[in-house]
Amino acid sequence: MKKTYIIDTNVLIQSPHALNSFEDNDIVLPISVLEELDKHKNADGEKGANTRSVIRSLDKLRLSGKLTDGVKLDSGGTLRLQLNCAHIELPDTWDSASPDNRILKICKHLVNEGKHAIIVTNDIILRIKADSIGLQAEEFTTDRSPEIEKQYKGRLIVWVQDAELDNFAKTHQLSPDNTYVLAENCDEPCAKVTPCYIENQFITLVSDTNPQKTMLGKYQNGAIVPLYYAGHRPFGIKPRNTGQKFVQEALMDNSVPLVIIKGPAGTAKTFYSLAVGLSKVMESDIKEYRKILVCRPGAEFDDNIGFLPGDEQQKINPLLRPIRDNLEILVDGNEEQRYEDEQLLSNKVEELFDREIVTAQALNFIRGRSIIKTWLIIDEAQNLTPKQAKGIITRAGKHTKIVLVGDPAQIDNHLLDERTNGLSFASEKMKGSKLCYQITMDNNECERSALAMDAANRM
Repeated sequence: MKKTYIIDTNVLIQSPHALNSFEDNDIVLPISVLEELDKHKNADGEKGANTRSVIRSLDKLRLSGKLTDGVKLDSGGTLRLQLNCAHIELPDTWDSASPDNRILKICKHLVNEGKHAIIVTNDIILRIKADSIGLQAEEFTTDRSPEIEKQYKGRLIVWVQDAELDNFAKTHQLSPDNTYVLAENCDEPCAKVTPCYIENQFITLVSDTNPQKTMLGKYQNGAIVPLYYAGHRPFGIKPRNTGQKFVQEALMDNSVPLVIIKGPAGTAKTFYSLAVGLSKVMESDIKEYRKILVCRPGAEFDDNIGFLPGDEQQKINPLLRPIRDNLEILVDGNEEQRYEDEQLLSNKVEELFDREIVTAQALNFIRGRSIIKTWLIIDEAQNLTPKQAKGIITRAGKHTKIVLVGDPAQIDNHLLDERTNGLSFASEKMKGSKLCYQITMDNNECERSALAMDAANRM
C-alpha cells in the first residue's frame, strides 16, 4: 500500500535533500512548514544555508506544476502542498495555531480520507502527541548513523588455530578463511563462522587452544598482516594497551590520510594524535608535515566567533586548554618533576605555538581552504555536523593527514545526537575505504587515572 508522508520542518532543515528519500510514495508538505522555513531562511550558519537550499528546491518544483495539485519527484513519488485543515478537531486544550498541531490536523484529515498517513519528524514531542491521538509518526532516519553500540568500531577479535598463529608469526600473512568467530544466538555448540572483514580493520588474533596467546594485525588487500609500526615510539610515547597500539599504527601510516578515533574520555585519543603529530613534524628527517593544525569545535562557538573580543587566537584559546594539557605532558616526560616549575613548562608549550609547530584555527576559517602537508587534528569531532565533517575532509590537500577524534556519547551541540553528529556520519560513510583507518577505544583502555577508568565503566 502506498504511503503518504507528512514532512516536518526540522527534517528538511537537517537534511535538505530529504524530499527524494521516500521512494515512490506521496509526500505532503503542510503550509505551516513553508511558514517555518520562511522564518529560518536568514539564519546564520548551516541552519540558514540548509533552509535556503530547501526553498530553492521547492521553487524549481513549482516551475514543473502546481504544488497544491502535486508534482512528480525524481524518486518517483509526488509532492503536494497541503493547506490548513481547520475543520479537523483536536483536544480542546491544544492550541490550534501551533505549527505542530496544524501538522497533526493534516495527518488526521488524510487518515479520515483512508490514506496510510505518517508524520515524519525529528521532534520527539510531536511524535508523542501524534501517538496520543492515534496517529502514526516516525523519526527521519535516512541520514542517521546506527545506534552507538552498532556503529563500526574498526576492530575485531577472532579465533585461530594455534599452528596458524605460529605460522602467522613466521610468514607475516594469514588468510581470513583460517579465522573464525562463534555465531551468535545459536544452540550449543556454537557454529564457527568466518567473519566479514572490512578494509583496514584491526584484528586481535586469539589461539583457540590457549586464549592467553594473542597477536595483533590488520586486514588489508584480502589478507591479515602484522602491525608495521608496533615497535615505534613516537615522541617517546609507548602504547599501553591494545587500542593504543592500533591507534599508533593508524596514525603512523602516511599512506592512509584519514584516521577516525572514537572512544570515552581518558583513552588518550587526543594525546596520541598530538604525540605522533609532533614526531612527524619535529623528529622526522624529511619533515613529513609542515605543522600541526588543531581545531576544536564548540557548540554555539563557531558561528558566533566574530562577536567575541580579541584576535582569532584570543577567541579560540579557551577551547584549546585540553590541547595545552596534553602538550604539557608531551614536552616534559618526567612525571615526578614536570610541575615543579610551572613557568618553564608553560614556556615550553608556548614555544610550540610561537614557532608554529602547533597552530589552532576556528572551523569557520577552514572553509574554502585547501590544506597542504598538514597534520590536522579535529578534537571533539562529535560536535561537528555531518556537513562540517564532509567540508573538513574534502579540504585535505596533498600529503595532509586528518585525524577526527571524539566520543559520540558526549555531545555538547544540542542540535546533534549520537546518530546525527559528524563523527559518526564520517565513520559510517568512510567504513571500508582504503584511505581511512578507524578505531574505537574501549572503556577498559582508559589511562587517565584509576578513578577515570572506574567512572567510565560505571557511569
